[in-house]
Amino acid sequence: MTQSFISNKPIPVRERLIMALDVPSIPEAQSLVQELDDSVIFYKVGMELFMSGDCFGFIEWLKQRNKKVFVDLKFFDVPATVGRAIKALSSKGVDLATIHGNDAIMEAAAQEKGGLKVLAVTALTSLDRGDLDDLGFQCDVRDLVLSRAKRALQIGCDGIVSSGLEVGMLREHLDHRLLVITPGIRPVDNREEDDQKRVVSVAAAFENGADYIVVGRPIRDAENRQAMAEKIQSQILSVFTRAHPTQQ
Repeated sequence: MTQSFISNKPIPVRERLIMALDVPSIPEAQSLVQELDDSVIFYKVGMELFMSGDCFGFIEWLKQRNKKVFVDLKFFDVPATVGRAIKALSSKGVDLATIHGNDAIMEAAAQEKGGLKVLAVTALTSLDRGDLDDLGFQCDVRDLVLSRAKRALQIGCDGIVSSGLEVGMLREHLDHRLLVITPGIRPVDNREEDDQKRVVSVAAAFENGADYIVVGRPIRDAENRQAMAEKIQSQILSVFTRAHPTQQ
């Protein structure tokens, strides 16, 4: 029998979809959230939106609407500075946040996280083998991801961000101890101009062991955004209904 890596964590199925608010202004982000209504519960706020205005006010606006918030700024700085940044986000009710760095940075973040869950970035899904060679990583991508995931777990991080291509390997070695958030999800055929190189489908990501997926452009650029979000929610429900029929 083939081993199943499908997540067994008690996460509501409709919270497993994280919508990336990759838009240039807070009014546009608010309009998108209102348009999507109940089809999306979890939202990712990245660097572009964070730089556009009162993002902490926007986070409060999301929390007032019972939304969950993932702040994806990939903090990389002096460890004490990263620790203070994580502490500040935790005080705002943020649910997930990313860091990108060495052991000392991860330790500082883990010590200050409070109720927030800290995610370590392994290898960006916009990078391929050639990019990693240019950055000086001579090891295999999978070896790099596994090494960083093991360190994150040992140090006290709650999870990692990882391409769906490596999640199964991580589950094999680390079981389900870490939260795994998978970006680079494409529910339809990938387009030539897409800058995400290591991508997977919705079903493949969860079958490989992802706990959450992050979807941006496929929803944002859809003719009917709510319908696209619901389509993805249906795909997620189908995976978990097959895997855990008594829990649905």
